[in-house]
Amino acid sequence: MNNYIYTDSLRLQELVYGLKIKEVMTRDIFTLPLRAKMKEAKQILKKNHITGLPVVENSRVLGMISMNDVINALEKGSMEEPVTEWMSRDVQVLSEDMSLSFAFSAFNKYPYRRFPVVDKENRITGIITFRNINLALINKLSSQLNELEHSSGENIAAERISGFTKVYTIRQYDFENGGKASAEIKKILKEKKLPDTVVRRAAVACYELEINLAAHSIGGMLGIDINSRRIKISSSDLGPGIENVDKAMEAGFSTASEWIRSMGFGAGMGLPNVKKVSDKFNIHSESGVGTMVRSVIYINNQ
Repeated sequence: MNNYIYTDSLRLQELVYGLKIKEVMTRDIFTLPLRAKMKEAKQILKKNHITGLPVVENSRVLGMISMNDVINALEKGSMEEPVTEWMSRDVQVLSEDMSLSFAFSAFNKYPYRRFPVVDKENRITGIITFRNINLALINKLSSQLNELEHSSGENIAAERISGFTKVYTIRQYDFENGGKASAEIKKILKEKKLPDTVVRRAAVACYELEINLAAHSIGGMLGIDINSRRIKISSSDLGPGIENVDKAMEAGFSTASEWIRSMGFGAGMGLPNVKKVSDKFNIHSESGVGTMVRSVIYINNQ
């Protein structure tokens, strides 16, 4: 299975073309000098809960050491060897002044989970991962949502909205197509000329529920039902269910695996974000059985 995130998976935010990589990247980075040994790389990775380190000399990136490199060196009893014996020298870097869309293209093209970011003098200034991108877009979208919700004038005549119902099948771990259903739903809502506030709230709810189905269930259904008064978004799956729903509703709580987190998902904000943008929110889950979530957003809610 392909582990890349396609641009469409986050195209529910046009923000991707307005943000620059330097606005999203992590600036507080850890690096290794050329003289460092593999045991030092292991200590830094373990202490800081990260999975990769740039090898740097005079602020220039010369290689990358991954957790897999450390594991392989450990198995061969080579922890005293210099990182230059184990690092990957085929390193792709991104410029901090590039549009975020270039980062999406890089993640599509190369099988890497992180990219060093450099300035105009080719000096390292940061690291960008899927997680950086996801968190930045969610924060920006949330900020714009708050601004829109406090603005004075978005109304729409109910008679302009015709009914619409559709159900999408979401497969487990299908991150290659993750976000496509929510992107299509957003397009439909825009075509119906719904207020931007409503479209953005519905887009957030659809995306979060769609990714939850892919990341945390064995697969399920995402449905949308629109009438002149409201948008109802529903998700249901056949397992494994949520052991503690109250915990799952706490921001930051997540049971996602390290693999899912490494791709930028599983930050523990999915269900809290859905509840935040909903006028009505319901969740029912049974461990070992499955989970059902319903989000209702009123179109002319004042």
